Amino acid sequence: MENSALLRRASASSQIFVDNVENFEISEDDAHHLFSVLRLRDDEHVIVVDGSGHWQMTSVTGRALLSVGEIEFEPPHSPQLTVGFAPLKGDRSEWAVAKLTELGIDRIIALECDHASVRWEGGKGEKAMNRWKRIAIEASSQSRRVRLPKIEGPVSLDSLEGDACVALAVPGGQPLSRSIHTVLIGPEGGWSERELRKDFLHVTLSSQILRSETAAVSGGALLGGVREGTVSSMESEISEATQPNQVER
Repeated sequence: MENSALLRRASASSQIFVDNVENFEISEDDAHHLFSVLRLRDDEHVIVVDGSGHWQMTSVTGRALLSVGEIEFEPPHSPQLTVGFAPLKGDRSEWAVAKLTELGIDRIIALECDHASVRWEGGKGEKAMNRWKRIAIEASSQSRRVRLPKIEGPVSLDSLEGDACVALAVPGGQPLSRSIHTVLIGPEGGWSERELRKDFLHVTLSSQILRSETAAVSGGALLGGVREGTVSSMESEISEATQPNQVER
């Protein structure tokens, strides 16, 4: 059912976010994008979404959108998945936010780390978070997701300690398991000794040393793959290995 809904959204010409799906209004920016940039014509379809799981198919009529289907609702995924990473210089953080959104990660957090190369002071943090949120909206429209990811930060590593579902990405760590719902990526300078001594499981994402933004996206892809069943978790591999051999009779 969910895959069918996704395919229907993918067949539309575009997707926009609105405050209320039932009585929606198109913003000036969205109207410009739909009718002046994309130049959509009559009878082409546009998905309107509220970012909380409600969505509806609409049809272009002039410079307006008319509802052509029932309002549909998709519940949140379970478990909810989180990727946290230390902000990076340039536009690499924004790239990672876009890709994590496309991958279906439910929560993206900006981490405060000892060796962070970017430190938000004054109003920089709020400005950066607003930028991340705009990028998440754009990526959600492109990927046809109907729930916007939560964007949070800056978040201290100390505030996440003690949660058994949270793991640090560390070369040489354990394989990712189904019990891990949050993966934290360190800065370009790596985790400090203090941070490595904290009460977190260490998991590995690759046999290579990854750049921070690559590690963030890899962590998101692995978390999503385990949740969707397209990637085997450590527990399932152990379970299969310990099953008694079946003998045909």
